[in-house]
Amino acid sequence: MRLSFQVSALIAVLSAAAALATGHLVAGVFDPASSPFLAVGNTFIDLTPTPLKEFAVRSFGTADKLVLLVGIAVVLIGFALAIGAVSRRRSAPGQVLIGLLGIVGVIAVGFRPTTSLLSMLAPVVSAFIGVLAFRWLHARALEQREAEAETGGASRRTFLRSGLLVAAGAGVAGVGGQLLSAARDAESSRAAIGRIVPAVPAPPLPRDVDFHGAGTPTFLTGNSDFYRIDTALSVPQVRAEDWELRIHGMVDREMRFRFDDIRRRTLIERPITMTCVSNEVGGPYVSTSNFIGVPIRDLLMEAGVKPGADQVAQRSADGWTCGTPTEALLDEKRGAMLAIGMNGEPLPLEHGFPVRLVVPGLYGYVSATKWLVDMELTTWNAFDGYWVKRTWGKKGPIKTESRIDRPRGLETVKTGRFTVAGTSWAQPHGVDKVEVRHNGGEWVAAQLSTEVSGSTWRLWKLDLDLRAGDHRVEVRATDRTGYTQTEQRAPVLPDGATGWHSIFFSAA
Repeated sequence: MRLSFQVSALIAVLSAAAALATGHLVAGVFDPASSPFLAVGNTFIDLTPTPLKEFAVRSFGTADKLVLLVGIAVVLIGFALAIGAVSRRRSAPGQVLIGLLGIVGVIAVGFRPTTSLLSMLAPVVSAFIGVLAFRWLHARALEQREAEAETGGASRRTFLRSGLLVAAGAGVAGVGGQLLSAARDAESSRAAIGRIVPAVPAPPLPRDVDFHGAGTPTFLTGNSDFYRIDTALSVPQVRAEDWELRIHGMVDREMRFRFDDIRRRTLIERPITMTCVSNEVGGPYVSTSNFIGVPIRDLLMEAGVKPGADQVAQRSADGWTCGTPTEALLDEKRGAMLAIGMNGEPLPLEHGFPVRLVVPGLYGYVSATKWLVDMELTTWNAFDGYWVKRTWGKKGPIKTESRIDRPRGLETVKTGRFTVAGTSWAQPHGVDKVEVRHNGGEWVAAQLSTEVSGSTWRLWKLDLDLRAGDHRVEVRATDRTGYTQTEQRAPVLPDGATGWHSIFFSAA
């Protein structure tokens, strides 16, 4: 007796859904990050070659994780269809393959850096339920097929009831797992904090701090618009009341800080521009906010940094790691912060709530640890962070760069007087000059917005007289050290892109 391909494939799909939903339910009880579907996605991110990751960021931007989840779902459906194709006569091949799929989930959870013994329950139960559901549904379908052959009827009630039961169970388990995970949601903890009011607020912004009306971004980036690039497939849920930071390693005394310990200190507010190393020339991954927190230098000085500790290794709540030069964190002028607020609010969950590190002048992959829980004073030889292990540079200083925001590439604008405008940055030194070249002519100095600090971007604009036809505009910046950004194009790997941003547009 043989099942149709459609029925056999449906059995495999329902069994896989039951397995993943049950795993999600168990994960909701013990550890939301151990949900097999999410664990496989996170492991895939970790194992993906760097060029492919950069392609994903370049092609999909902040939607890269959604694309990954959809891709995994499509692969799972394809695998289920294959299982159905080889299991039309007997359930054994399907059980083996469903079991192998479960083992993949077990391995994925086991390799997560934050996995505990209880975390392994979710993938194990998931694999068991998947095999059990496949065996049971396959048996019900064969019983129905045999009954149809004996009676000559076409009743499908046996399998239909069984399939609906499994589908309903999977739905209940999936929703239950989501509700349990939501019960651990850190958003309620964030909401209870209220506004973060600094004891030392940032000075009022100058009048001409940006040229938003001419096409530049606003000087401060709203929290919802601030770029987000990280490896977290699901945002870690860390409640402020549960958070703790450990500072240890090459220190005179190990220190531990709770959220209230940080909030009771003298909170300062500083505008800081952050830049992602994945930002291509002219790219969007640069933003500015008023961060609120305490100088990380103060905490390290209290712990007592021992001689030779030239790197501070950090770990996030989700296990992500990075290393920052100790000298950058101890540099009082640079002003590295342990931040708990962003634009007057507690940090948004996706930007590191409850606590993150912000270090002006360094790309985020070596400095901007979100959901920070551990800092170890160590050496460059003893530790390599997540991205350094994947061939990125160790120290990641931000490069002097500039960008054209108006007009857009290939845009058609009106002839006559037209204002080109854009953004420049050179943290922590600051931008001294921005020059624009039109149609290969002489470089002309642009008007700069009022400088706030060396740790923030400066916006620029320049009026041009445009005739009808095609046009090309290029831009370059010079920082306070006298360095003018290079024309030489370099990719983002290993330590940030270089080159002049240029666009083509037309006037009519």
